Amino acid sequence: QVQLVESGGGSVPAGGSLSLSCAASGYTYSSYCMAWFRQAPGKEREGVASISSGGIVTRYVDPVKGRFTISRDNAKKTLYLRMSSLKPEDTAMYYCAATTTVYCPVLSTQFFHYWGQGTQVTVSS
Repeated sequence: QVQLVESGGGSVPAGGSLSLSCAASGYTYSSYCMAWFRQAPGKEREGVASISSGGIVTRYVDPVKGRFTISRDNAKKTLYLRMSSLKPEDTAMYYCAATTTVYCPVLSTQFFHYWGQGTQVTVSS
């Protein structure tokens, strides 16, 4: 049974930093693309960043480029998201997600099969 468990969320002032982690179990973690999504109240879930199975290819949506860094440790079966220069508009529930392909598809929820329960990030102005 695939299980993804996020941690590391919290409340920070604008300009601050946070690091999220996602521990995976129940499948061959190192073989598949992983991603981070977020969902703000009243909005649809949106992709933030993705990383290929080997960690070589990463993609970011424009609003987070230069501020967020996605990485993974396949030995530890853990996905990370380092967030800096945080803005109030980054406030959302953050989810990690996995698909069953080596390289990442478009950052859309329809292509990701496994989801964590989410961790809340709140950025105050």
